Amino acid sequence: MARRALEVASDKQADDVVMLDARQVCSFADYFVICSGDSTRQIEAIWQEIRQTLKQEGVIPYRSEGTADSGWILLDLGDVIVHIFSSAHRDYYQLDELWDKATLIIRIQ
Repeated sequence: MARRALEVASDKQADDVVMLDARQVCSFADYFVICSGDSTRQIEAIWQEIRQTLKQEGVIPYRSEGTADSGWILLDLGDVIVHIFSSAHRDYYQLDELWDKATLIIRIQ
């Protein structure tokens, strides 16, 4: 699921797409996928495409939080959490640094 979310985000031209293996440092998720969009419209498109693609593959998200207008959308897939940020919000919240003890699996810049 995490790899598929990463691929879809990358296909939608997301910026700095990262997949982290958080199993050793996190009790509520195994993987994080973190990416950025350049605009509200792109953030929305990334979110919609990940949801739609995974749904077609039989994965139904538990829930989604935030909106593209807020600059941050979180998609909870159970063992995988996807964060889609605006660049400004990603710089502000610095999740990459917060979870720096997680293992970096892949980064697409």
